[in-house]
Amino acid sequence: MPRLAANLTMLFTEVPFLERFGRAARAGFKGVEFLFPYAHPPGAVAEAAKSHGLEVALFNVPPGDWDAGERGFASLPGREADFEASLETALPYLKALEARRLHVMAGIPPTEADPRACRETFVGNLRKAAAVLAPHGVEALIEPVNRRDMPGFFLERQEDAVALLDEIDAPNTGLQMDFYHCQIVQGDLTVNLRRNFARIRHIQISAVPERHEPDTGEIDYTHILGELDRLGYAGWVGCEYRPAGATEDGLGWARPYLD
Repeated sequence: MPRLAANLTMLFTEVPFLERFGRAARAGFKGVEFLFPYAHPPGAVAEAAKSHGLEVALFNVPPGDWDAGERGFASLPGREADFEASLETALPYLKALEARRLHVMAGIPPTEADPRACRETFVGNLRKAAAVLAPHGVEALIEPVNRRDMPGFFLERQEDAVALLDEIDAPNTGLQMDFYHCQIVQGDLTVNLRRNFARIRHIQISAVPERHEPDTGEIDYTHILGELDRLGYAGWVGCEYRPAGATEDGLGWARPYLD
């Protein structure tokens, strides 16, 4: 049975961030994920999770100036110092939350950047992240993201992510597979899941195209979640979607997996 983790950046937004942990627990979730916890002290986020018995499955490195369009630094030549600083910022949160997975965002390189230099930078930064995170028992994950939602994002296809992981060859690196992004870019979800399963460390789901509850749209998540069971997936499935209405009102699809 898949283990669902509520994405607290997108779900339960009817209340402030730290109050969403309680709402998630009362809804039946045992795990949570979120994009960026950095507006709150590590201890406050950890207390919110632990007081409700929730495991923090995943969060992201700081992205830089989000409002200015920055989405991480890992593939950006010349921004290596910013990348190292983002890891240092994330570490106290990883420790306080006892989290074991960190999404290392590839970023959006300048349009004039050489793609080969961007890839070399990405490989070097991921090796650095793996080395920094290994003593803490943390995995550095990379996620292909569709360029319709995030124009210019460096990493878009599943096979490109796997090729990077093969080159880095660090045991604490892995693939974060978001079926929403994969469906938009490539489709063929079951084959992509099976082909890349050995590399997958975290799953995320939402409907396509509106990114609402997974029981709407063009993806059959009953099949996908069943396939995860057949493959023996033991990790978390992040519910990274935008509710069409009040969060709790749209959780009927999740009840069989939360009980």
